[in-house]
Amino acid sequence: MAPPPAAAVPSMAAEEKSGGLAAPVAPPAPTVTKRGDYTPPAYLVGTVDLRFDLDDTGVATRVSSKLVVHRNADAPSGEAPLVLNGDKEMKLVEGSLKVNGTALSADAFMVGPTGLTIPSVPSNGEFVVESTVEIAPSANKALEGLYMSGGNYCTQCEAEGFRRITYFPDRPDVMSVYTTTITGDKTLFPVLLSNGNCVESGDLEGGRHYVKYVDPWKKPSYLFAVVAGQLVSLDDEFVTCSGKTVTLRVWVRDGDLHKCGHAMAALKNAMKWDEDQYAREYDLDIFQILCVNDFNMGAMENKSLNVFNSKYVLASPETATDSDYNGISGVIAHEYFHNYSGNRVTCRSWFELTLKEGLTVFRDQCSAAEGPGAWTPPVVKRISDVTRLRSSQFPQDAGPMAHPIRPESYVEINNFYTATVYEKGACVVRMARTLLGKEGFRRGAELYFERHDGQAVTCDDWMKALVDANPHGPDMSQFMLWYSQAGTPTLTVGTTYDTSAGTLTLNVEQTVPATPGQPTKEPMHIPLAVGLIGPDGSAVPVDVEGTPAADTVVLSVRKHKESFVLRGVPDGTVPSLLRDFSAPVKLVREGGVDRLTTAFLMANDTDDFNRWEAAQTLGMDVILEYVSAREADASASFAPLSDGVIEAFRKTLRDERTDPSLRARVMVLPDEGYVAEQVTVADPLLIHEARDSVKKQLATALRADLEAVAAASAAATAGEYKIDPVSQGARALKNVCLQYLAALGESATLDKCLDTVRNGSNMTDVLAALGVLSNSPDCPQREAALSEFYSKWKDDYLVMVSWLRIQAMASRPTTLSAVKALMKHEAFDINNPNNVYAVVGGFAMANPVGFHSPPNGEAYVWLADVVLQLDKKNPQVAARMVSAFTRWRKYDATRQGVMKAQLERMRGTKGLSNDVFEICDKSVAA
Repeated sequence: MAPPPAAAVPSMAAEEKSGGLAAPVAPPAPTVTKRGDYTPPAYLVGTVDLRFDLDDTGVATRVSSKLVVHRNADAPSGEAPLVLNGDKEMKLVEGSLKVNGTALSADAFMVGPTGLTIPSVPSNGEFVVESTVEIAPSANKALEGLYMSGGNYCTQCEAEGFRRITYFPDRPDVMSVYTTTITGDKTLFPVLLSNGNCVESGDLEGGRHYVKYVDPWKKPSYLFAVVAGQLVSLDDEFVTCSGKTVTLRVWVRDGDLHKCGHAMAALKNAMKWDEDQYAREYDLDIFQILCVNDFNMGAMENKSLNVFNSKYVLASPETATDSDYNGISGVIAHEYFHNYSGNRVTCRSWFELTLKEGLTVFRDQCSAAEGPGAWTPPVVKRISDVTRLRSSQFPQDAGPMAHPIRPESYVEINNFYTATVYEKGACVVRMARTLLGKEGFRRGAELYFERHDGQAVTCDDWMKALVDANPHGPDMSQFMLWYSQAGTPTLTVGTTYDTSAGTLTLNVEQTVPATPGQPTKEPMHIPLAVGLIGPDGSAVPVDVEGTPAADTVVLSVRKHKESFVLRGVPDGTVPSLLRDFSAPVKLVREGGVDRLTTAFLMANDTDDFNRWEAAQTLGMDVILEYVSAREADASASFAPLSDGVIEAFRKTLRDERTDPSLRARVMVLPDEGYVAEQVTVADPLLIHEARDSVKKQLATALRADLEAVAAASAAATAGEYKIDPVSQGARALKNVCLQYLAALGESATLDKCLDTVRNGSNMTDVLAALGVLSNSPDCPQREAALSEFYSKWKDDYLVMVSWLRIQAMASRPTTLSAVKALMKHEAFDINNPNNVYAVVGGFAMANPVGFHSPPNGEAYVWLADVVLQLDKKNPQVAARMVSAFTRWRKYDATRQGVMKAQLERMRGTKGLSNDVFEICDKSVAA
C-alpha cells in the first residue's frame, strides 16, 4: 500500500471547545499489542464464499459469508473457541449464524464490539460457518471496509478493514481462496468487480444483475476488494515473457478516460521491469485498477484489483505537473510489485509490515531510476528519495514515535504505516543489496519468492533467503539490528594523512541515540561507500586492504570506533563519504564544515549525489551561521555571503555538462524543517528569515546567470509538453531560477508569473508561477492569479486540491486566517482525505512560518480542534494530522506549553479513537 499524498470548521462539542489549557484526566489506556506475544491462529479458513447484495443507496447492504474452517496444526494444542473479528456497526441478521448448516441459538455464541465468538466448534476435520450481516457503506466516513465514493461502492481492507465487512479471522496469516458474488441494480451499478477472474455473470429479476469472481491464489483478507458503480475503462493488454496475454483495465468515472494513458503505460513498464529484474511474471488473466477520489492512502494492492487515489492515476498536461506524472509512475509500480512482495508472499503479522512495504518501496525506487520509462536520471531520483527520508523519517526517529522498522508493539496498527517502515525500510533493503552485490541480492530475492510462495512470513525469513543464496557472502547477523533498533545513527569521520607512507586513515565513530524504550544501543553494521577526489579534481582509486581498488569502495563499519587505512593517496586528496547515501545515517566530519573543501566537492566530486550533498552542506552551514548570529544578538544583521559560496553555486548553475535536473536540485537550499532538526531549540521564524536571506543574496549575486539559464531552459521546453527526463530537467531548472528571481520582489517578475498562470502551456509551469505568487507579499498579481486560476479550474477536483495546498503552504504570518477561510470554501470537503492533507496537513506540517507564527499558539489550538472533529469521522486521517505536534519539545518554552496542552486535551477527550490517543499519549510521555 502506498502512503497518503505528501501533506470554516464547525464548532466543537462543549467538552472539546478550544482554548482550555488544563489537561483533562486521561481515559484508561487501550490494549497494547506486542510482537513477542504472537501465536499462530487457532483456526485457518481454506475457502471463503462471499455474496454481496448491494442496496441502491448504501444504507442496508447485506454480506453473506460461507467459511470452510479447520484447526491449525501449528497452533497451540487444546480446545479453543472460534473468534471472528467484526465491527460494532455491523448487524448480524437473526438466524443467519450457522455451523455445518445448523443455526446457532442465542446462547451458543457471543457478539461484542470487536467480534463474534463461538465457544464450541467441531474439533476434527473441516466445518462450515455461515453468517449474514447488514452494513451501511454510505455512512462509512472512515473509508475502511466497504464504503461509497461518488456514488460508487469500493473497499479498503488494509490493515484491519475486512472486519467491517463481515465476521472473519482478520489477520494476515490467515490466507484463503475467495469466491465472490455481487448483485446490484444494473442501471445504478453496471460495473461489478472483485479479485481474480470473472467466471459467471448474468441478469436477475427487478433490473438487477450479478457477477461471480474466483481468485485461485490464497490471500489474506486485507487484500480483498469489491467495486461497483458507473465506471468506464481504458483497456489494453500485456504479453508476458511466457507468451500469455493479460487484459489490463483502468476504471474511472465518465469524463476522466482521457487522463488514464500515462497510468496504463506505467503499469506495462512495471510488468516488464518485474519480469526482467526479478523473473516475476503476472499470474492471472486480468489486472484492473480502480480510481476513486475518496481514499485514505495513495493506493492499495488488492490482488488483481488495485484501488487508487485518483491523484495517482489521472494526468494530462493541462491538469498535472511533472511531479504528478512521476508520482503516478511510482505508485503504479509500487502496487503492481506488491503482487509478489506482499501478495504471493505476505507478512505473518503486522509487525512485519516492512517486509512487504520496505521491500516494495525499494523495488519501485529502482524501477523509477533504472526501468523502462524512467522519468529522471538515477541520481535525481536518489536525491528525491533521500530528501523525503530526511524530511519525514529522521524527525520521526528523533521523536516520541520512534520505532524500529519492525516495531515491537502498537496500540493502533494504522499508526505504523510510517516513513520508518516504508522509507527507512527501503534503505535497509538497499544496504543489503550493497553488501551482497546486485547479483547476490537478486539470487536471494528469487529464492525468497520461490521458497515462501503462498506463505505469510517474517523479516527473518527474508534475511535467511538472502544469506542462503549467498553462502560465501558477508556475515549478515549484525545487520539484523536494523530491524530491531530505532534511531538514526551518526557517523563521525576524521582523517589522518601520513605523508611518508602516502596513506589516508579514516577514523570512524558511530553512535546510535537513545529512543523511547531503547536507552542503549548496539553498534550497527553500516555500509560506508567511500571515494577519493585528488587535488586536481580527478578521481583517485580507493585502495584498502582486503578489497580490490576501485573508484568507490564500501567499508563495513561494525564497531563503535574503527579505522580504515587507504593506500596510495596523493597529498591534498579529499575523501568523498557516504556516496549515493549508502546508509540512512547522519554524517559528521570531525572538526566541522570546511567551506573550501565542501565547495571543492560541490564542483568536482565524481559521485553526483555527493555533489548535491556538498551543496546542501554548504547551504546548511551558512543558514545555521545566520541563525546563531541572530540568537546571540537579535539586532545583528546577516553577514554577506562569501565569494567562495557564491561562486560554488554559480559554477553549478552554469555548468551545462551537468544534467539540468541535477543542477536544479543543487540550487535548492535545505528546507526549513530539515534545518530545524539540526538545532537544539528551533525558532521557525528565524530559520525562515535566515534561509530567505541566503536565497535573496544568491539571487542578487547570480541575477544575470539566473536570467540566462532561465531563458535557455525556457527555449529548451518550448513547444509540445513532454515528460521525458530532458524536458523535465529543463522545466525544473527554469522554475528554480524563477523562484530565486522572485525573491528579489520585483514587479516585472510577478507580472511574468501572472502571465504564466493565465497562459502557461502546462500545469508544471503554471503551478510553479502560482506558488511564487502565493508566497509573495500582498500584491495585485497574487490575488488575480488565485482568483483567475480558481475560475478556470474549479470543476477539476485534482487541480483544486493543488490550489488549496498552495495557499495553505504560503509562508505568510497570516496564512492561518486564509486556511480557516479555505475550510469554508466550496472547493473544500472535510470528508475527503486529499482535501484535508492539502489544507490542514499542508499548513500544519509543511508551513513552519504559518503554523508557528501566531504568538499565542492560536494555530496549535485550531489544529487540535480540527483533529477532534476529524476523529469522529476518520481516525486515520485525524491521527496523521496529530504528527504536527510530535516534535513539540523542539521549540521554545511558550510554544511547548501550548502544544503539550493541546496534546493533553486531545488525549483526555471522551470517545477518542485509539489512532489519535496513541500518538498523543506517546508524545506527551516522551
